Amino acid sequence: MNVFAKGAMILLSLFALAVAAWAETETAVVAGGCFWCVESDFEKVKGVVDVVSGYSGGDGQNPTYEDHTGHREVVKITFDPSVISYQDLMFKFLRSIDVTDADGQFCDRGPAYQSAIFVSGAAQKKIAEQNVALAEADLGRAIVTPVLTAKTFWPAESYHQDYYKSSDIVLTRAGPKKKKNAYKFYRQACGRDAQVRAIWGDRAFLP
Repeated sequence: MNVFAKGAMILLSLFALAVAAWAETETAVVAGGCFWCVESDFEKVKGVVDVVSGYSGGDGQNPTYEDHTGHREVVKITFDPSVISYQDLMFKFLRSIDVTDADGQFCDRGPAYQSAIFVSGAAQKKIAEQNVALAEADLGRAIVTPVLTAKTFWPAESYHQDYYKSSDIVLTRAGPKKKKNAYKFYRQACGRDAQVRAIWGDRAFLP
């Protein structure tokens, strides 16, 4: 067997292992305001394989950033349940947002930015509802983040993916900036982390 054939066999073996690993993953879909922020938070979590920004919750087909009426900004989290459970993800998610705000999140207002947990199946629904109840008891206040039945997940445009670490230049109110710097400016100006800390204190999830 020549070196090229050996190389091809190694690549095929690695591909098969990757496919097998991916087949053992699960997904969670959540809405926590700006999808850039939720994506950034959960890509840092051990056991999370991938996070994709998108739109869900509405009935409109093929939503876009310019027109996603009826949909929320969401992320789809693909994770390895042998490393992190759906329970753990929901625990972290609820402590990463303002669960007391029914009209949006932080400086982003309106239905598109309302928080929610979108569940697929009875098992996810039970875990999500238990986590909402636990968070209410932990916080000592009513939580307005609903548990909703999952609908079609529509990936957002490519320029929204991994916004928080992109070096592409965009024009902002503060002038031209790399996306990753524009993201930091936006997140701080919105007061997201400060508000989460004000609500949750040392229980806040801010990776």
